[in-house]
Amino acid sequence: MPANLSPEAQAKLAKYSEAKTLEEKIRALEEFLSVAPKHKGAENLLLWARKRLAELREELEERKRKKTGGGGPRIFVEKEGAAQVAVIGPPNSGKSLLVQRLTGAKTRVADYPFSTTLPVPGMLPYKDIYFQLVDTPPLSEDAAQYIPRVTGIVRNADAVIIVVSLEDDALKQYLEVKRILLEHGIHVEKPRGTVRIEKGGEHGIQVLGTGKIIDGTVRDVEKILANYRIYRAKVYIEGEVSLDDIEMAVLRSSVYRPAIILANKADLPGASENYKPLYEYVKRNKEKGVWLIPVSAKTGLNLDKIGEVLFKRLDIIRVYTKRPNGEVSKTPVVLPRGATVRDLAEHIHSDLIEYFEYAKIWGPSAKYPGERVGLDHVLSDGDIVEIKSKK
Repeated sequence: MPANLSPEAQAKLAKYSEAKTLEEKIRALEEFLSVAPKHKGAENLLLWARKRLAELREELEERKRKKTGGGGPRIFVEKEGAAQVAVIGPPNSGKSLLVQRLTGAKTRVADYPFSTTLPVPGMLPYKDIYFQLVDTPPLSEDAAQYIPRVTGIVRNADAVIIVVSLEDDALKQYLEVKRILLEHGIHVEKPRGTVRIEKGGEHGIQVLGTGKIIDGTVRDVEKILANYRIYRAKVYIEGEVSLDDIEMAVLRSSVYRPAIILANKADLPGASENYKPLYEYVKRNKEKGVWLIPVSAKTGLNLDKIGEVLFKRLDIIRVYTKRPNGEVSKTPVVLPRGATVRDLAEHIHSDLIEYFEYAKIWGPSAKYPGERVGLDHVLSDGDIVEIKSKK
C-alpha cells in the first residue's frame, strides 16, 4: 500500500470502508487512529482520517439536533434556481455583504470575524433565471468547527465563489482556502485526473474511463482494493492518476467545483498592490480554470457582471419549450452546454423519449425557423423547442 500500513491498520480501514452507519464509521476511524503508524509515509492518510472523523461527528450531531427538538440550526440548503453557488472565504473578506448586495438576502454583516455561523441563501437574478448564492461561515483553521459545515455546502453546490480581501495578501488567502478544501477532497482548480469507485458488479475489478494510471497497472489496483476487502468494483479514471489517488478514492471521493475568485474591497488604498500577485497566479494557471474578478461590495464595482460570469463559468444554456400551436414558456429549462433534444425530453418527462416523433427548433441551433430534428440535435442558448410525440 502507498501508506505502508500494518495489517492491523489495514483491517481497521477496511472496516471503515465497509461501515454502513455514521456510528460504525466513527468507531472504525477512531480504532484506525489508535493503531495507525506515525511514520512520514502515512502523514496524508492520518490527516485525512482526523478531518473525516471531525466531519462525521459534526454530521452525527446535526442528526441528533434534528431528532430532538425541532430542528436546531439548519446546515445544508436545498437547491433552488438554475444553480447553487457556495460563497466562501476567510474571516472579514466581506462575503456576507457581497451576498447581501447581490441578492438582498438578510446576511449578518459585521466588522468583526466569524459573525456568520450558519448558511444564508439568496437569489441572484440574471436575465430570466436565478442563481442561488449561499453565504457560509468563514473558512479558517481559527474556526475549525465550521470547516466540515462549509465543505459540506461546497460539495452539495454546483460551483463556488471564493471571496478574498484586497485589504491584505489576497494570494495567501486564496491558497489557504484552496488548501483547506483540498484536504477535504474538493478541487477548485482542474485536477490532473479523477477517480470514482462504484462497489459491486459481477466481473471483479474493472478499470474504466479514458484516463490512465501513471505509476501502476490494473493488477496493482486489484491489490489496493483487496486490502480494503473490495473484490468487485468499477473504477472510473479520467485524466492521469496515481495509485495514491486510487487508494484515497476508496476512502473519500474527490470532487471538482468550478470556481470564481472575487477579490473584494478593490476600493481601498493599496488594493492594486495586493491584487497583482493573485492576478499573476491566476494568469500562470489559466489552464486550471480559475476565474478572477476585482469587486467592491461597498461601491458596487463589477457586481453587475457576476450573473453573466456565473452563467459562462457554469457553461449552461437556456432552452424554452413550446406546446404545439401554443405559447412559448416564459421560464427556460437550464441545461449544460452540449445538451441535446434527448436531454431536454428526459428533463421534461421520461415518457417523451419512448413516444418521441420529432422536434421543431427555432433559434440559434436551427438552420431555419421550425427545423425538424431528432433526439441527437445539439441545442444552443436561447433555442425554442416544440416536441411532437406519438401519445
